[in-house]
Amino acid sequence: MQIASLSASPSTAANPLFSVRRRGCVFSPSRQLISESTRSNSSRLSSGEFRVGSDVRRIRLGLLVARAIDSATTSSTPAAGKDIVPDDQFSLAKVSLGVVGLGLGLSLLSYGFGAYFNILPGSEWSALMLTYGFPLAIIGMALKYAELKPVPCLTYSDAANLREKCATSILKQVRNDVIRYRYGDEQHLEEALKRIFQYGQGGGIPRRSAPILQMIREEVTEDGKYALILVFEAKALQLSDFERRQAKFASFFGPGITTEIGKGANSLFEVRLISNMEP
Repeated sequence: MQIASLSASPSTAANPLFSVRRRGCVFSPSRQLISESTRSNSSRLSSGEFRVGSDVRRIRLGLLVARAIDSATTSSTPAAGKDIVPDDQFSLAKVSLGVVGLGLGLSLLSYGFGAYFNILPGSEWSALMLTYGFPLAIIGMALKYAELKPVPCLTYSDAANLREKCATSILKQVRNDVIRYRYGDEQHLEEALKRIFQYGQGGGIPRRSAPILQMIREEVTEDGKYALILVFEAKALQLSDFERRQAKFASFFGPGITTEIGKGANSLFEVRLISNMEP
């Protein structure tokens, strides 16, 4: 109402100076409000997109775990009524050296800079902390970049009891290798898969189509033998691609084992390594 009364006044309308001020009073806040509203909406949109992106990543991870569990429940050997052994034992192999090195290096650098500028006590040790903190942080970042995380391991209680006396040394080594952090490898069992599927060779498959190990399972077969099941994801391969190489799996992970090939849910395939050692 005040704006309307000012614009209707003939004395003020003839004054160009006031006209400029009036236009500034009338229109500038509108542009400011529009600009602030636009920024607010953009901020809300970007934050919403970030939340949606995070939700999508969580959903994808959940679907992958669900598919792996579904593959375990639909295998040829029923696991109903069997207890699962929790993998809660502490081991240095399950600790990420990249996280340890990066955390220790950044801590030394932060405290070293704080002590150097007399923000924190211990200025006489600042040079030593900076000297060791910087290389530790670099090494930690390098290890974190080259880090290959362990795969989940589902172990049934009866299989855990048979592992020590029935599993071959190679099966034990395979299990221990894939459930710990590795560095410098593109994927678990890289050398084995390279020889079995013959990447880029005649009769082989392209490297981009290589199966990826998603999880392992330990269970007991119907005839009471220990079995280590490797669950792979291979979207570009068929069941026949694994069946043609069944003998190669037995040769590479043998001796003393029998192999079976199975199809899981969606793009998951199972390679069952069954020990021939009697309990």
